[in-house]
Amino acid sequence: MPRVRRVRSEAFLTLALLNIFVLIAGFAALDVIEARPLPAVPHPIVNAEGAAAVEPASSPADPERIADVIDDPMAESGLAEGLSAYVVDGATGEPLYERSPDTPAVPASTTKIATAITVLDTVGPDHVLTTTVHFDPKQNMVVLRGAGDATLTTTADPAAYPQVATLEELAERTAAALAGQGVDTVSVGYDDSLFTGPDTGPSWKPTYITEGSTASVHALMHDSGRISPDSVFRHPDPPKATADAFVKQLKEAGLTVEDGEPAEAPAQGDPIASADSPPMTALVEHMMLASDNNMAEALSRIAALETGGEASFPGGAAATHRVMGSYGIEGVELADNSGLSPENRITPRALVEMLKVASDHPELNAAITGLPTSNSTGTLDSRYTEGTPVHDVAGLIRGKTGTLNNVSALAGTVHDQEGNMFLFAFVANSPGVQGYQLDPLAAALARCGCS
Repeated sequence: MPRVRRVRSEAFLTLALLNIFVLIAGFAALDVIEARPLPAVPHPIVNAEGAAAVEPASSPADPERIADVIDDPMAESGLAEGLSAYVVDGATGEPLYERSPDTPAVPASTTKIATAITVLDTVGPDHVLTTTVHFDPKQNMVVLRGAGDATLTTTADPAAYPQVATLEELAERTAAALAGQGVDTVSVGYDDSLFTGPDTGPSWKPTYITEGSTASVHALMHDSGRISPDSVFRHPDPPKATADAFVKQLKEAGLTVEDGEPAEAPAQGDPIASADSPPMTALVEHMMLASDNNMAEALSRIAALETGGEASFPGGAAATHRVMGSYGIEGVELADNSGLSPENRITPRALVEMLKVASDHPELNAAITGLPTSNSTGTLDSRYTEGTPVHDVAGLIRGKTGTLNNVSALAGTVHDQEGNMFLFAFVANSPGVQGYQLDPLAAALARCGCS
C-alpha cells in the first residue's frame, strides 16, 4: 500500500514530553460528537490551567511514588473490587502501577484502540475508501456502491477538516460521464453487498439504534447513518437513505431520474465515477475522537477483507486478534470492534500495550493522535471542565473513553510535573459507574512529581 503520509512518532514524543499546549482565551470547545465532518486534530488546542511546558524528567518515575498518589483516589472512587488499572513509563514501557492488570474486563469503547491499530497495520495510514458509481446500459441504471466510508456526506463543507467524499461530487461526475455517452435519463440502484452477516452486533441492545448510539452496520451510508448531519437520530435503512440522497444530487446535476424508488442492484463493470475518503489516518482520528461506532465497525471489516477474512462481526474480530497477536499483545477477546458488545473482554495491560505499540510505530500513530483531550476535544471535551475538582489538569490528559451500563474505562497518555510521560488504563466494571469517577486517577498522575 502507498504510504506517502505518516504521522511521525518524533512529533508525538515531543508533544508528550514537552507539554506544548497553545492557550487561547475564550476558546469554545466544539461538540465533536455531532459535528460534520469531525475535526481530527493531531496537536489539539486546549484551554487548560497548568499547561506550561516542562523539561523532560532527569530521572525515571518511582513506582512507590505512583502508588502513593493513586491509592487515595482509588479508595475514594467508590468502585471497590470492580476497578483495575495499569500504568507504565511511556518511554520505556516499564510497569509503574498495577491493580489486577490481567483481569479481563468489559472495555466498552476503549476497544477502538485495538480497532485503530488493526486497520492501520493491515491497510496502512494512507489507504482510502472509494465509493463508486457503475452504469448498466442494459437496464439504463446507475448503481451506487458502498465501500465502508461512514464519513461520506451529501454536500461539501469547505471549512471542514478533513475534507470528505460527497454525494454531490459523485453525482456531478456521474452526470459528466453519462453525458459523454449521450445518456441523460437513468434509473438508480444501490449496492450494499461489501459487508456480510448481521447488521447489529452480538448482545447489542435494540435501544443502541433508537437512541442514536449507532446505526445498523452497512458498507453504504452517509453521515454515519444520521438523518441529518447534526442529528443524533439514525435512518432505519442507511443504504436506502443514501441512495435517496444520491437521487436528489443526480437531479441537481441535471440528470432525469426515472420514477420509482432506488432498488438494490449489483454493481457491474468498471466505475464511471468515484469519490475517495480522507486517508486512513484521518478516518482513525475521526473514529477515536467521536467514538464513532459505525466507523469502527466499518474499519474492522476493511481490515478483515485485506487479510482474506469475511467483512462481518466475526471477521473483524478475527482480524483484530491476529494483529494483536503479531505484536505479542494478549488478553484481547472481541465480539465486535466498536465496543458496544458487553461480550468483549480486554485487560488493562493489553490496553496499555496497545498504546505503547501505537506510539512506537509511526504507521500506527493515528491511534495516539486521535485520542481526545481533557476539557478540549472529542469525548473528553465535557470532562475536566471548569468547576470540577480536576479542572487544574485540563488539557494534560489524552485518553480514549469507554462507557456502557455498569462499565467505564479511560486509557491514554499523561505526563507529570517533572516531565515523566505515562501510559495508563483504568477500567471499572461496577454497578452504576460513571466516567467522571475515573478522572481523579489520571489527574493524580498529572499532578505528581513522581521521580
